[in-house]
Amino acid sequence: MFTGLVEHLGTVSRIARDEGGCNLVISRAAPVLQDCAVGDSIAVSGTCLTVTTFDLGAEDGTFEVWLANETLDRTDLGSLRAGDVVNLERAMGAHVRFGGHFVQAHVDGTAQIVDLYPDGDSKRMTFELAPEQASLLRYIVKKGYVAIDGASLTVTGVDKARRRFSVMLIQHTQERITLGRKQIGATVNIEVDMLGKYVESSVRAALGGGDDEGGLRGMIEKVVEDVLAKKGIV
Repeated sequence: MFTGLVEHLGTVSRIARDEGGCNLVISRAAPVLQDCAVGDSIAVSGTCLTVTTFDLGAEDGTFEVWLANETLDRTDLGSLRAGDVVNLERAMGAHVRFGGHFVQAHVDGTAQIVDLYPDGDSKRMTFELAPEQASLLRYIVKKGYVAIDGASLTVTGVDKARRRFSVMLIQHTQERITLGRKQIGATVNIEVDMLGKYVESSVRAALGGGDDEGGLRGMIEKVVEDVLAKKGIV
């Protein structure tokens, strides 16, 4: 479990791909390796990955992770190149103050930056989901949370008709996460608020709905049909 509060920016130093996936080496990562052990989880740009090896003495601290093909298909990590900067966050400790939102670092999909402009010292950014990922918008609500490249951000607007949503980055946030450096056309990892998914699942179960993607409309229609049938109307 993570908070979406990025701890440090690391640098991709090596990438080795084969048919089974990809081995990724992150350098300049010493701040997140001080209490590290092999097998620990570190979120890399919003993707929960397992540390396979690490070395605090090399390149200001390096660690390696393995990306399975599933991870490469679902995230934008497959497009990384040596020299790229990534957001890093260690799994949340029980003793720390919880300041972001519940983030699993299980990426739901990707989105593209379609607009950005300054607002004083802040920056407003708009993202568009691909048509096949439009269903994620039902979990994205104004003033709710969304994790973008692993950073917990507040949603400032939603345009379902165009599959878009917006956030604002204050100057402090721009300096601490990779999103502040990205431009229009860049791809980002998206994880919607998991609480919304759990609420929908609970409501669906309570109303006797299935696991289809029809949403609440289909469940409500089913309940109405059941009531009308019991009254002999249909």
